[in-house]
Amino acid sequence: MLEALIAGERDPQVLAQMAKGWMRTKITPLSQALVGRFGQHHAFLCRMHLDRLDALDQDIAKLSTRIEAALEPFRDTLARLDTIPGVGRDVAEVIIAETGADMSRFPTPGHLASWAGVAPGLNQSGERNKPAHTRHGDHWLTGALGVAAMAANRTKDTTFLGARYRRLARRIGKLKALVAIEHSILTAVWHVLSENTDYHDLGGDYHAKRDPQRALRRITRDANRLGYTVRFDPIQAA
Repeated sequence: MLEALIAGERDPQVLAQMAKGWMRTKITPLSQALVGRFGQHHAFLCRMHLDRLDALDQDIAKLSTRIEAALEPFRDTLARLDTIPGVGRDVAEVIIAETGADMSRFPTPGHLASWAGVAPGLNQSGERNKPAHTRHGDHWLTGALGVAAMAANRTKDTTFLGARYRRLARRIGKLKALVAIEHSILTAVWHVLSENTDYHDLGGDYHAKRDPQRALRRITRDANRLGYTVRFDPIQAA
């Protein structure tokens, strides 16, 4: 549409018909929005901005090619990190860039989480321990982990991380639960890179199987709040 405007097309109906994809469902509003004054000066400014965007796209393509070359030795590592729920290619690239994929610098997953800034803080006064904010860490890595955590929590009960988020969010709130998932993801990263293995998901029902009585109590509590009583009968094996 912008290219057509720059070339001299001014008919709103013609311009609106150039819409693609889901925008084609809004032809009428588009036609109304395209009614107005668009002169040569506007065309000049539009052309300048589009040229700038094209130049930036070319620079991004060059950088992407260079990044691909730099990450070639880490191809297998990228594939392994991609097995962790929420960790896509972009997040995996940041993890490798910020840690060097070398876990020998971090004796335990806790050391890695503390360095990254996703370990829970602790204020100690005498014999009393009080929770505190997380410490400042590698902001590039924590930003990528935030993206991964939000993607992981959308898996809901189909993965361990998704189920863990839902359990924690009810108890400590969504923001703190996201930080906890970031910590869990980084713990998985440490094991994947240290042991040179793929991620093994424990499953969304891990906690229920680990402590079935607690799961039953929670179901009973929820049913009671809704005014129901429940009875659990074991399923007979076939």
